[in-house]
Amino acid sequence: MKTAIITFIGAGNMASSIIGGLLAGGHDASCIRASDPARENLERLRQLGDIKVYQDNAAACAGADVVVMAVKPQIMATALASISAQVAASGSLVISIAAGTTIATMQSLLDNRAPLVRCMPNTPSLVGAGATALYASPEAGPQQRKLASAILGAVGLIQWVPQESDLDAITALSGSGPAYFFLFMEAMIEAACAMGLSRDCAVAMTRQTAFGAARMALESDVDLRELRRRVTSPGGTTERAVQCFEHEGLRDLVAHAMAAARERAEEMGAPQETPDA
Repeated sequence: MKTAIITFIGAGNMASSIIGGLLAGGHDASCIRASDPARENLERLRQLGDIKVYQDNAAACAGADVVVMAVKPQIMATALASISAQVAASGSLVISIAAGTTIATMQSLLDNRAPLVRCMPNTPSLVGAGATALYASPEAGPQQRKLASAILGAVGLIQWVPQESDLDAITALSGSGPAYFFLFMEAMIEAACAMGLSRDCAVAMTRQTAFGAARMALESDVDLRELRRRVTSPGGTTERAVQCFEHEGLRDLVAHAMAAARERAEEMGAPQETPDA
C-alpha cells in the first residue's frame, strides 16, 4: 500500500510532535514534508530524518495526500489561499489543528469542496499523551478519516465527534483542560507550603500525586466515583477535604469555568463582521 505523502504547513511545536509520533510509528520520513518561513524550525525537523522542507507552501503541497494546517488562526486565511490550487489539483485531505477556523470558513478560503477534517488537540500531545477530537466534512471519505485518525493518533488518544459544534465543548474540556489541572496543582503546592513543607517537597509530591491519580484513572476498570470512594474513608481526612470542596461549590465552579471557555470558543469561530467603510 502506498505510503501517504503528508505535508505540514507550519513547523512549530505541535507539528514537530505529530511528525515525531508518525516517525516513531514507522511512517517513511521521505513521505513527510513541511513548510515554514522560519529556517530554524525546518532545520529542527531535518534532524528527525529525511523530511523534505520548504519555505514555499504551494511547492510543499504539490501532490500531497494530506495537508495538515498547523498555523495560528490569524494567518490561516493567507496560508489556505497559498495552497488552494494545489489542494484542488491533488484532491488532498486538509486537516486543521487551528482553533476557531470552521469547516465553512476553510472551504470558502480554499474555493473548492475539499475534504476537510477539523480537530482540537491539546498540549500534552507534545509529550505523546494528547487527547484530540476530530470532525470531518461530508467530503472526507472513510480512507481519509482513517488517515486523519493515524496522523493525530500518533500523539495520543483520538475521539471523533458527530457535529462540528461539539469541538467547542471539547475545547472547554480537553483543549483548555490541562491548564485547569495545572492551576489545581499550583493551589495544592501553595497550600502545602503554607503548612510548612518546603517548596521542593510540595512540588515533587504534588506532581507525583497527580501522575499517580491520572494513571489509576486510565488503567483502572472502575469509574472515577468508585476510585474516589476507595480513597475516602468514613470520618477520615479525605472525607473532610472532599466535604469542604463540595460545600464550597467546586462542581458549580468547574461547570461555570468550562461554560465560559466554550462560549469563548464559539466567539472565535463566529464569522467576523466587516466594518462599514
